[in-house]
Amino acid sequence: MNKVLQQLIDVLQLQQIGDLRFEGCSEDLGFKNVFGGQVCGQAMMAAYRSVEDRVAHSMHGYFLRPGDHSLPIEYEVQILRDGGNFSARRVIASQHGKEIFTLNASFQNKEQGLSHQFDMPDTTDPEVLLSELEMRRRFKHLIPEKLRDQFTRDRPIEIRPVNPVNYSNPDVRAPYKQNWFRAVAALPDDLALHQCILTYASDFGLLGTSMLPHGVSFAQKGMQVASIDHALWFHRPFRVDDWLLYDMDSPSASYGRGFNRGNIFNQNGELVASVCQEALIRKRNVE
Repeated sequence: MNKVLQQLIDVLQLQQIGDLRFEGCSEDLGFKNVFGGQVCGQAMMAAYRSVEDRVAHSMHGYFLRPGDHSLPIEYEVQILRDGGNFSARRVIASQHGKEIFTLNASFQNKEQGLSHQFDMPDTTDPEVLLSELEMRRRFKHLIPEKLRDQFTRDRPIEIRPVNPVNYSNPDVRAPYKQNWFRAVAALPDDLALHQCILTYASDFGLLGTSMLPHGVSFAQKGMQVASIDHALWFHRPFRVDDWLLYDMDSPSASYGRGFNRGNIFNQNGELVASVCQEALIRKRNVE
């Protein structure tokens, strides 16, 4: 197993500390606070630890407070309902005795039913694209020195942007973006793990879509950006160690908030998941 991918799996594999209570550590990805995708992925794993023989089909989470890298995060699972076909769970993530994130997740028995989907959009093949990490390393002299090591270290998820953005000097674009992504090595045949890693990875890049029409980015001075909520629907089985296309758009930004959407396709053109997120994109006056 690849070392950095194993580290991500270890972060997601929570320690049980009580009845329906779990604890997780945090990665330092170079952000000021704990990466939101990590909290989402850990909360999904906590919910899965309370369910048997059912598969997650949706999750809805709210970020309430910033996470602290230096402390473990405690996850409390509440069983809302176990019905004949569906199970519902609420997960509360806490630090310093305060809630930092809440998640509602729903799980379903496998069953057959009606099926349709949007077609996969046209795009560039991932094999001809540079990864985000390769580009960061190529232009590392442009990254602030205090962030350079974190932003250029090996990552468990490889991301290949179809039309890369220069975050230090972004241009004005229409609010559409595409990234290919996958885990950097093969993973076990465990759908729950693949779903939790996809939950983690789905927070990369989505927020920035709503800033494209304004020519700003998270890396610029005076920009205050953060995820407010995150919702994810799993439509079909998939493998996150195969290439997945993240097709993103932002229909609206207003009142300091940007609304972002994404559809995730496998290379066979199957729509495997959909994502929505609202983010804080506040531009402050700085001198």
